[in-house]
Amino acid sequence: MKYMGDYPSKRTRSVNELTDQIFEGALKAEPLKDEIYCQVIKQLTDNHVKYSEEKGWELLWLCTGLFPPSNMLLPHIQRFLQSKKHHPLSGDCMQRLHKALRNGSRKYPPHLVEVEAIQHKTTQIFHKVYFPDDTDEAFEVESSTKAKDFCLNISTRLLLKSPEGFSLFVKISDKVISVPEGDFFFDFVRHLTDWIKKSRPAKEGIVPSLTYQVFFMKKLWTNTVPGKDSFADSIFHYYQELPKYLRGYHKCSREEVFQLAALIYRVKFEDDKSHFPTIPKMLRELVPQDLIRQMSPDDWKRSVVAYFNKQAGKSREEAKLMFLKIIFKWPTFGSAFFEVKQTTEPNFPEILLIAINKHGISLIDPKTKDILTTHPFTKISNWSSGNTYFHITIGNLVRGSKLLCETSLGYKMDDLLTSYISQMLTTMNRQRPGRGHSK
Repeated sequence: MKYMGDYPSKRTRSVNELTDQIFEGALKAEPLKDEIYCQVIKQLTDNHVKYSEEKGWELLWLCTGLFPPSNMLLPHIQRFLQSKKHHPLSGDCMQRLHKALRNGSRKYPPHLVEVEAIQHKTTQIFHKVYFPDDTDEAFEVESSTKAKDFCLNISTRLLLKSPEGFSLFVKISDKVISVPEGDFFFDFVRHLTDWIKKSRPAKEGIVPSLTYQVFFMKKLWTNTVPGKDSFADSIFHYYQELPKYLRGYHKCSREEVFQLAALIYRVKFEDDKSHFPTIPKMLRELVPQDLIRQMSPDDWKRSVVAYFNKQAGKSREEAKLMFLKIIFKWPTFGSAFFEVKQTTEPNFPEILLIAINKHGISLIDPKTKDILTTHPFTKISNWSSGNTYFHITIGNLVRGSKLLCETSLGYKMDDLLTSYISQMLTTMNRQRPGRGHSK
């Protein structure tokens, strides 16, 4: 009644304070779901106050996007909606009801974005999604959209051959977190914003910023082969691999560094040679940062120009593919890199570079870039993470060895490891012959 304006309320509230109070209980206790439907419909029956009726329809619209009623109540809700066909929201509520029946119940009350949308009389919510090549596009997201459907939508529009290995990521405050594919998109974002609110108590009168951005990127590189999917190479693989290369995480020969610098230049400027004089100033964008001082800027320029001339006539897209094909030969291609401090392995440097990729977990000497050891996923028996650490057990729990790392990115390492191992198990299960089949 407060939401619908039938019960006076002096206090100004945040947009979703009342919707939280209405729906929170029902999401925790099954019997209350029908109760909410009954109460909202009761408020909408013979309601002759225009404002109140409109607010009631907003609640019904939100409700049909969160959970379906029980089978016993369902025909009554459908009959009510059919009897109100003239109302602009009736058809949309019916569609949302069918989707809720198909996809199941959400875990959290409506997200601020959903409440604001319906209050502004819009039933379509568009979300901007950012890509690694600095472009973005808007996609429709419904209350019933799960991350997996969202990924499929994006990969179809971008003409990718498959959404396999791609993931949605939400960037909020200083964290970038991957959205599990089975989660409802708005549930995940809601959970995340609530968690950040709790972990960062508001300073005197300052509300922490909870604005977020959605990214779509390659996460698991198990089956990534440059040249197999040209759009994926052009929009994702090149732009995700480039910054890791420039940070100096890979071991590579000087010859490869010249070649790659010339290709990066070509991707930036294609055949335009007018930027040659500025090469010494843009070395940070062309050469791994730890190698820049190995030659004078003018020597770098001479070598890059020489290699550029050898690749004459190549287009921007061809240069991206050539770049990827060189990196693809390295054992660290498609890795996520983490700089950590370790205290358990006296034979390894204290500051370690950890690469997580399709081969497993590689421990790398950050100075020489030598791979000290690689633990395949099959040998990893246990791992855990917290705000300041990442722990991993290799081999069995009795005779296994432990690696304890200090890092603030434990949550990312944990999630990547979990995702790669779950992908490996899914593949193994697919390859197993069914029972009862003789080979």
